[in-house]
Amino acid sequence: MTSTHSAPNAPLVDLRPVRRALLSVTDKTGLIDFARALASFNVDLVSTGGTARALREAGLPVRDISDLTGFPEMLDGRVKTLHPKVHGGILHIRGNAEHEASVAEHAIEPIDMVVVNLYAFEKTSQKPGVAFADVIENIDIGGPSMVRSAAKNFSDVAIVTSADDYGALTEELKANKGSLSRATRWRLAKQAFAVTAAYDAGIATALESIEEPSGAAVFSKELPQTIRLIEPLAKTLRYGENPHQKAALYVDGSGKGVAGAEQLQGKELSYNNLVDLDACWDIVSEFDETAVAIIKHTNPCGASTGATVLEAYKRALEADPVSAFGGVIGINREVDAEAAEEIAKLFVEAIVAPSFTAGALEKFAAKKNLRLVKISPVDTTRMLKQVSGGLLVQDADRLKVSEAELKMVTERKPTAEELRALLFAWSICKYVKSNAIVYARFADGHGQTVGIGAGQMSRVDAAKFGAMKAVLPLAETVAASDAFFPFADGLEVVANAGATAVIQPGGSVRDAEVIEAANRLGVAMAFTGVRHFRHG
Repeated sequence: MTSTHSAPNAPLVDLRPVRRALLSVTDKTGLIDFARALASFNVDLVSTGGTARALREAGLPVRDISDLTGFPEMLDGRVKTLHPKVHGGILHIRGNAEHEASVAEHAIEPIDMVVVNLYAFEKTSQKPGVAFADVIENIDIGGPSMVRSAAKNFSDVAIVTSADDYGALTEELKANKGSLSRATRWRLAKQAFAVTAAYDAGIATALESIEEPSGAAVFSKELPQTIRLIEPLAKTLRYGENPHQKAALYVDGSGKGVAGAEQLQGKELSYNNLVDLDACWDIVSEFDETAVAIIKHTNPCGASTGATVLEAYKRALEADPVSAFGGVIGINREVDAEAAEEIAKLFVEAIVAPSFTAGALEKFAAKKNLRLVKISPVDTTRMLKQVSGGLLVQDADRLKVSEAELKMVTERKPTAEELRALLFAWSICKYVKSNAIVYARFADGHGQTVGIGAGQMSRVDAAKFGAMKAVLPLAETVAASDAFFPFADGLEVVANAGATAVIQPGGSVRDAEVIEAANRLGVAMAFTGVRHFRHG
């Protein structure tokens, strides 16, 4: 239980001078410059371990924490700041007569600023083959304690937990002759409590999933007992799916994926842009070879592989040039000038790729509103979706099917070219809203969509819609269905449209009827045993 203190003789003060600062950081980015700035205001620098060493090597005057406490660091550094002279120096309320008397009696020196960032627990715990002992050793104890103490006493103490704040704090100290405002101390305190909350959540989540607490840490692949979401605001978006909806982007801190991507040019990314970019990046990430996907409202309107980005793009556009207008493009290779010149001819909202050459950026520069997004891949393992009253969580659909895993169920077996086309169509079908039918072909060594039926209430309608959308000839294409054909009628639509081979999960009580229809129509059919529903 925590006690509360009233302090009638301690009025709220806006500006508080910083006379003594305790610095203890794991990430030393920007530390020396900030410490120099503090020293320029005659701030007494107190520090621990490696931080103190780094400051001394930079020629800065610094006192060891043991000089402040009169007690040596011990237990391999586990105990160094857990001391009344540290926490008393941080927590006592300035202007409170009782507190002032206590610190004077015990010769406790006030600490006006605490600069702390924590052991990189999550980074350590996520290392492949990490030892359980290393996971435990990287749980910071003293750091979070100091952060919480300083944040609680923000009226008198500034808590700095991010190197991103060093510059602004330096400027404010200059403007206020070595003091910081209450508004700044309050902002820093809120940020600090968010840091410790996220840190504790990361520890709890990691430890909960460790099955064997010895040797190499063995992490369970089961869904967690508790979902802990600590993702800070990255930016407020203009609006959500529609202008009357507020929206914002929150990030996991990895700097990867669409949320962590770098925008190189163009208008601000919208909510819908981000959703579509994620959808097209998912598709092209499915392929080892060069791939391009053009997305409209999260569904592909065209997708293809190719020998080059230019070739793959032309083939993807060829599949549905009308729907591609105003779409979003995903590319899994560096975009060069030749491809950029061709893509720039089309009105496109956004393009995501791992990199762009200088020549490509020059070609795109004239299209000021075109959003170019540079992405670092991320291996998404779980997917979350909010429903009223809670969250749905599932493993990401990363399952791939190889040729060896297919079950050929018809009298006629697919040709080698049909088989390659089937596997390509199956990879695309995974990312089309259900009910989904994908018509595709394999030519010149690469796969290409021909017609896509997405999001239909009936599989028969999906088959009809995909055929209706086709611009390229449907003769001698193949078709993929994300779930089984419950009746032969869907298969018959696909075959009558021109498909000569079909890939589907199988598993219907009427599989025999569907196979019989395929044999009658001369269609080769393969079962995957895997379904790819995509409900959004």
